[in-house]
Amino acid sequence: MWKKIRIIILLLILAKAAQMTWLDKGATEWKQGLYVAVYPVNVNNSPEVSAYLSSLSKDDFEPLAQYYSKEAEQYRLGIHRPIELQLGAEVKNIPPAPPTDGNIFSTIIWSLKFRYFAWNNSPKVSVPPDIRLYLLYYDPATHPQLSHSTALNKGRIGRINLFGDKRYAKQNLVIVGHELLHTLNATDKYDLSSNMPIHPDGFAEPDRSPLYPQAFAELMGGRVPVSEALATIPDNLSRTIIGEKTAREIGWLRQEQAH
Repeated sequence: MWKKIRIIILLLILAKAAQMTWLDKGATEWKQGLYVAVYPVNVNNSPEVSAYLSSLSKDDFEPLAQYYSKEAEQYRLGIHRPIELQLGAEVKNIPPAPPTDGNIFSTIIWSLKFRYFAWNNSPKVSVPPDIRLYLLYYDPATHPQLSHSTALNKGRIGRINLFGDKRYAKQNLVIVGHELLHTLNATDKYDLSSNMPIHPDGFAEPDRSPLYPQAFAELMGGRVPVSEALATIPDNLSRTIIGEKTAREIGWLRQEQAH
């Protein structure tokens, strides 16, 4: 009996996932801007993080919306505000962590669990969101290193690890900006084993001569290439750009428009 119940539950989750996928179709045609809800999560119930979250407002995420507007201009997107961010209520539950074993079946099950989690943990915001991002905040004093964040195109949801400290606010926006583009089908443009940006698509200025040092990071490249063996994390969005390949992936640039 229990096995049958589990199968029914899984089928219900699959049906909901299929419905969400169908609703996603056409959203990146950019006929209008997309609304993003960001939901803070105090992962370890830290008092310091709690104080930081209570200070957050929609204005803290406005630089990211302005960044997308500026980057979209060069691709003649025709939408003044392609992304609008809304700050939702704090979510007390923690979204399921992705598997670490690399097993495809485990990844599929996790993605379904995450989408089911999002369905159950989406406090209302002023405009129903197209994208939902769960911002998992940690106290840097007790958690000095962050694990990789994850975002899904199907379901348009993200699980993003950040530092809950105002000193990291600008760098946090770089991470959020990177993961948000994953929900729009952008791919990573760095070597997963070394974190080094891959030339040419992971470079902000791939034709620069000399090639190194670069002045900026391609947002999906993740880092500013300083030399063949060294790349630094950009400390704010002004040190990043959205390159042509990323622009094509997210629907900002058609093939015939590429330089």
